[in-house]
Amino acid sequence: MDTQTLLVYAAKASYLLAAALFILGIKRMSSPVTARAGIKWAGIGMVIATLATFAITRGHNLGWIVAGIAIGVIPTWLWGKKVAMTDMPQMVALFNGMGGGSAAAIGAGELLKYTQPGMSAPPLATLALAVIGALIGAISMTGSIIAWAKLDGRMDKRFTFGGQQFFNFAVFVAAVLAGLALVFWKLDASLVVVFFLLALAFGVLMTLPIGGADMPVVISLYNAFTGLAVAFEGYAMGIEALIVAGMVVGAAGTFLTQLMAKAMNRPISGVLFSNFGGGGEGTAIAGSQKPIEAADAASLLYMAEKVIIVPGYGMAVAQAQHKIWELSQALIKAGKEVKFAIHPVAGRMPGHMNVLLAEAGVPYDLIVDMDDVNPEFKTTDVAIVIGANDVVNPAAKTDKSSPIFGMPILDVVDARQVIVIKRGKGTGFAGIENALFYADNTRMLYADGKEAANQLIAELKAVEGGGH
Repeated sequence: MDTQTLLVYAAKASYLLAAALFILGIKRMSSPVTARAGIKWAGIGMVIATLATFAITRGHNLGWIVAGIAIGVIPTWLWGKKVAMTDMPQMVALFNGMGGGSAAAIGAGELLKYTQPGMSAPPLATLALAVIGALIGAISMTGSIIAWAKLDGRMDKRFTFGGQQFFNFAVFVAAVLAGLALVFWKLDASLVVVFFLLALAFGVLMTLPIGGADMPVVISLYNAFTGLAVAFEGYAMGIEALIVAGMVVGAAGTFLTQLMAKAMNRPISGVLFSNFGGGGEGTAIAGSQKPIEAADAASLLYMAEKVIIVPGYGMAVAQAQHKIWELSQALIKAGKEVKFAIHPVAGRMPGHMNVLLAEAGVPYDLIVDMDDVNPEFKTTDVAIVIGANDVVNPAAKTDKSSPIFGMPILDVVDARQVIVIKRGKGTGFAGIENALFYADNTRMLYADGKEAANQLIAELKAVEGGGH
């Protein structure tokens, strides 16, 4: 057996080891307790796969490979070290788009390679999967970039025009027909370019009409797309690590998308092909918002026995998670029962609030999911809402004209008293008024999240001091 054959077998074994580490790493990421170790395991798998690729290429195009790794690793390492938690959803969306773009670039390279004179076409199945992977990857890339632009405030949350659904469908069909022509007609460089232009355009068009409140669903959907694209391109190139890793990411992303869609009460077909996140502004809300001072809010907390805190994106913007946990510790020390209620799509990406609370050091057993915590609101003395909006809006259950009607929510309105910490009277990311803010049992503490937490801590100490 010659040296090259040995290297190939060693590389294949390394790819399988890397794939196993990917699977184990993702499995460990399912729990906050083991997530950090899971990331490390998956990272080791990626290093092994990269070294195996170096070995199997035997230095061919070594300069290009090293340059590509440097361009990919150095800027992202520096960005990842300094990125604010409020910008994490944007970073995730953008990096996911780069993954889809990488799969599309691999597909483009493979397709263009076979258009060269003297190159025979690959097996039909290999060619078909390369085209499918390229299509999905291109859609994921441009769609994720638009999602990033919306999350970062660089683009309007929704962009619609007459006949949009029909036009989008026509572009998608044209991209599919171009792909079929590449598989069953002929591999032509011009046709490859047309195919990619259509696929990239559809990614943009698909994401433009999506409303901001649905971004968590979009991010998880494009994550699934990227995984599937990588898996298909891995098959086309005969790289087992890409196949396994892509399928695992694709399956996990698909499952997460289903959970997110269920949490938003939207079918997957609606996520893919309709202008979800739309609808009217909802029925006008009677009454007014009733403000409360920090001293009075602290008195309510002092008299309470059970407190549930509902965090949202506003907490991330104010970077108030540490102060909110300090307030919670003060309440726990005073003998109060304290829990954190998490909606599946709170924030701008799946798990956003969990990450913020973990960063602040909140114990995992105090963090409760929506389905488990909702029955507890009726026995809750005070619910504190900090920065959450659409996920606590009771109009989702009562107002059929509301664009979020039917979306499962946290039943904060059922608590005996509700304190909403909010900087102003603006609407949430969905752009609609929140009926909770006008409820008889709700009081509005108008302040920055961190400032409000500081005030509540100080006033709570004052009340406790006066009680003694």
